Amino acid sequence: MLFNSIDFLIFFIVVTTFFFSLPHVYRWILLLVASCFFYMFFKPEYILILGFTIVVDYIAGIKIEGAEKKSTKKQYLILSLIANIGVLAVFKYFNFINDNITGLCQLFGYTNQIPYLKILLPIGLSFHTFQAMSYTIEVYRGNQKAERHFGIYSLYVMYYPQLVAGPIERPQNILHQLKEHHKFSYDRFLSGLTLIGWGLFKKVVVADRLSIITDSMYAGTYGFNTVWSLIGTLFFSFQIYCDFSGYSDIATGCARIMGVHLMTNFNYPYFAKSVSEFWKRWHISLSTWFRDYLYIPLGGNRVPLPRQAFNMFMVFMISGIWHGAGWTFVIWGFLHGVAVTFELITKNSRKTFFANWPAWLHNGLSVFGVFVFVQFVWIFFRAETFQKAYSVIKGFFNYTSFSAQYEQLTAALKYSLLVGFFVLVNFILFEIFMRKERIKQLFEDKPYLRMIFYSYLFLLFIFFGSFKNAQSFIYFQF
Repeated sequence: MLFNSIDFLIFFIVVTTFFFSLPHVYRWILLLVASCFFYMFFKPEYILILGFTIVVDYIAGIKIEGAEKKSTKKQYLILSLIANIGVLAVFKYFNFINDNITGLCQLFGYTNQIPYLKILLPIGLSFHTFQAMSYTIEVYRGNQKAERHFGIYSLYVMYYPQLVAGPIERPQNILHQLKEHHKFSYDRFLSGLTLIGWGLFKKVVVADRLSIITDSMYAGTYGFNTVWSLIGTLFFSFQIYCDFSGYSDIATGCARIMGVHLMTNFNYPYFAKSVSEFWKRWHISLSTWFRDYLYIPLGGNRVPLPRQAFNMFMVFMISGIWHGAGWTFVIWGFLHGVAVTFELITKNSRKTFFANWPAWLHNGLSVFGVFVFVQFVWIFFRAETFQKAYSVIKGFFNYTSFSAQYEQLTAALKYSLLVGFFVLVNFILFEIFMRKERIKQLFEDKPYLRMIFYSYLFLLFIFFGSFKNAQSFIYFQF
């Protein structure tokens, strides 16, 4: 069920109304049933996969907490991790690995006899798998008590607002909130509704509108040249940001109305002054997950610099693989790993070099440089194949006239291109002003300014939103 659909609007109204109408003792049942229905709306049979991992991790958590020996605790943890990673490996990576085995066999004149699996990747599998893994790891570390209530634990994994695309929550943050009694709050309702509206604006007006041009450019129908490749690359960088952060905003808003606080997943990432800072602002729930459960256990920054750089690089390589079973995702993770590792190794020398630069110049060039780098690397994230990514990059150096290419575009594409630039400029200005505390305070002090702003957003939503077909969120595929 898509957040940007009439189905979800009806679902949300019904579930929220019943949530505040029912006695507290029955609310978890409502939310669990609603979450199951929400997930089964995509592909019903895949609820069995979730059910399997839920049962395994629920039992593992109790066994880990009850075991006296650390070695026994570790055995149960490993069994839990194997079950979760095993499900992820079969559904997400089996065919990718098998495809590469086939390529190697052909290289040496052999035939790969391993059959391909004819299965679809369950929606959001990587997200709820990582959330489930965080539970057993935290129980093993002694930071979280094992949850005895099977229904509440199931709800922790399946809580519908963040089930499909996060944020990836930790048990310490979310489990106790699912047990607490939350009364209806008008302020919380208004705040949550505002966040939902902003998320829908980002998705329907910006992301889905920009996707029309992005899809056309990557399809290669009109060829590739400098301007067309630059436009497609620029548009995709904001398409994916508005698509993913829009989902997070809607999820956070829905949960907030029901009294549950989800972690912030985005913090103006395109204003980052370094690639490492970008990852502290982009998909924060995943970045902190890798930090706490992979980077720090590998030694973090407590080890010599070469080993620290290696740890950092490995985290980004695995992050690339987490995002998708394809070599383009591996390259995407590799390039980010190289950039972050380079920043780590050259930290002191760069600090010395820029010591006498004016702060405004250094900061401005840093933000611009990081943005250009991230845009370039997004090409490998978006392209279905390495060949397609190469075609887009090669287009940067094809200095043919864009005006002739523009004339070949359909009337609908010309309109989408102009509207795309218009909504993009508006969105960037919104982001710039919304970062400033004095603007936020002005909106608090002057309600009429807030109403003018909301009215303007509503007009943009009505006139420029993409409503023909509700488009899926990009991160559903992960």
